Amino acid sequence: MKLRLLLILFMLPLLAGCEIEPASLLIDGGNHSLTLERKKAYFWSSGWELDLVVARYPDCQRRYPLKKSGEKVRVDVYRVKPGVFIINQANRWYIAETKDCRFQQYEEEPPEPGEFVGSFRVKNGTFSFLPYEDEKNGKSKDAAD
Repeated sequence: MKLRLLLILFMLPLLAGCEIEPASLLIDGGNHSLTLERKKAYFWSSGWELDLVVARYPDCQRRYPLKKSGEKVRVDVYRVKPGVFIINQANRWYIAETKDCRFQQYEEEPPEPGEFVGSFRVKNGTFSFLPYEDEKNGKSKDAAD
């Protein structure tokens, strides 16, 4: 009986291994934002599940799933005009706008994605949004952990 209880207590942390890491691009002081969450349900899960949260408080906030990613996550963000963003995840392209918190996937790559704003990615062991200016002054845009 004691061995069974000990085994159950040992296994509990293995089952509760959910890992969620959010990173945000704050727009206009934070009332507008794009937040990318990467999640692993279990420590043995391969790749990351990704959700994009498009928000403009207090009017709207919506969560949209992106395609599952591999171990390395990099999502680039481009600004087309204020409140309208093109999102690039590998060979997938999306458009997000904060006025009504809408989101849609492009069927093909847009001809001109707009001004590069930055990337959601891991740097120095932390998942975060890295603005273009920080990338330009540090490592190159293509360097990642």
